[in-house]
Amino acid sequence: MGLPVDVAPRIGVLGGTFDPIHVGHLVAAVNARHALHLDRVILMVANLPWQKTGQRVVTPAEDRWAMVEAAVGGVEGLEAGRLEMDRGGESFTADTMVELASLHPGASLFLIVGWDVAAELTTWDRWEDIQRLATLVVVNRPGAGRPAGLDGDGWRVEEVTVPNLEISSTDLRSRAATGRPLDYLVPEAAVHCLRARGLYATSG
Repeated sequence: MGLPVDVAPRIGVLGGTFDPIHVGHLVAAVNARHALHLDRVILMVANLPWQKTGQRVVTPAEDRWAMVEAAVGGVEGLEAGRLEMDRGGESFTADTMVELASLHPGASLFLIVGWDVAAELTTWDRWEDIQRLATLVVVNRPGAGRPAGLDGDGWRVEEVTVPNLEISSTDLRSRAATGRPLDYLVPEAAVHCLRARGLYATSG
């Protein structure tokens, strides 16, 4: 009997601030995993998200990672990632994809982004590295169509349609601060985590 043939793993990455994580993030992750037969999807927690520098105070990374870890704990194929936290400093997706490619030689990498983000990718730092290393997975709401700017530019693109869930992280932080319900908006385990850590208690 011959040796088993190793199949290259298919790894999805859904990056974000996750301040806090909510069901929209999980819906995107599980649907992308199912549609593209991904072995795992890493919800990669940004250490210092450069897009939000100077805009508002961001919850400490360890607290955000704990919420993500709680949220995905019982979901098959999803995991909380902390490469960007362990690397320190501002978080850039290009650095993360390069590091993942080094850690998992031969793996197929998939970067999962929302429709709105996909149209802005060429403004990102070293976006050419992302293009070279990963297939772009654009998560669309029904009927949204393909984002402009991705055709004929060398991107490998997959599209995944998910239910239209309009959930605002700003609203969730306000709800947490004022004690309003987070049920069915934030995964239950993540709600317990943020309450236990006293997060968002002083939000506006």
